[in-house]
Amino acid sequence: MHDWNPALYRRFEDERTRPARELLARVPLAGASRVVDLGCGPGNSTELLVERFPEARTTGVDTSAAMLQSARERLPAAEFVQADIAAWAPQEGEAPDLLYANASLQWVGGHDTLIPRLFASLAPGGVLAIQMPDNREEPSHRTMRAVAAQAPWRDAIGDAAAVRTRILGIADYYDLLAPAAQSVDVWHTVYQHPMASAAAIVEWVSGTGLKPFVDPLPEAQRAGFLAEYERGIDAAYPVRADGQRLLAFPRMFIVARRAA
Repeated sequence: MHDWNPALYRRFEDERTRPARELLARVPLAGASRVVDLGCGPGNSTELLVERFPEARTTGVDTSAAMLQSARERLPAAEFVQADIAAWAPQEGEAPDLLYANASLQWVGGHDTLIPRLFASLAPGGVLAIQMPDNREEPSHRTMRAVAAQAPWRDAIGDAAAVRTRILGIADYYDLLAPAAQSVDVWHTVYQHPMASAAAIVEWVSGTGLKPFVDPLPEAQRAGFLAEYERGIDAAYPVRADGQRLLAFPRMFIVARRAA
């Protein structure tokens, strides 16, 4: 997959940062000395962590060089490292008080082992805080798969159903964490984002969920794919009374605290 586009991601930064802020508000820590932002992107979530825990050593982790460059420009005093969450682990003697993952773990497979491993890497009393889009079955994403299954795009994209990693159910995450946790807080929020047009919805998802569908396509096929996808979005998200479209965006939240 091609590198991420920080500028495209930031076009809807306020909407993307809102769940990050709401996740952090439920973190039951009065203070922290070591904080890690897994999948920090352009640093919008890392900035919240630095504001909440100004005395902590805060590190942003991401696979994207472009996102990390944007994050460093935004927060020159913070620490950022390029690494894959699937293999990331704290260095010996640096167990974090907070592992924070806002809209990143849905890109990583193997949650039945990943989540317990991350939780076990916390310092005593530490917190694992996760927010993930839970929108695979929303029209925005069903339409991606439907268009990707059509000719001529299906040959380049392959199995459309396998393009995005499936996440577990919210009760499954509770069961993974509860036996070893002091407390586990899980909840869903469905955000309703007013969008100016079907094209605006396409622009939103182009920065994230649509990327793995578009990237494999030859340049000559991309415009046709996006046009067909936009037609599906136009039908799926009708115009509301004020001329806007409402983009429903379910998100899953998990906050688990390790015993002290």
